[in-house]
Amino acid sequence: MIRLTVSGMTCGHCEKAVQQALAAVPGVERVLEVDREKQLAAVEGSADVQALVAAVAAEGYQAEALP
Repeated sequence: MIRLTVSGMTCGHCEKAVQQALAAVPGVERVLEVDREKQLAAVEGSADVQALVAAVAAEGYQAEALP
């Protein structure tokens, strides 16, 4: 599982945008969680972490990988 902190999400639309962006990254098998209140996202698969961060950034949010 790959976990990210995601800041800037303020509504359900934001969560959906981040979810769709993450799902489109090659290597993502499943988006497990996108939670604006916790500012977290989690995916399963072998995706490149920097590609995930870039996909979130392209939607206008900031992301960082959690250890």
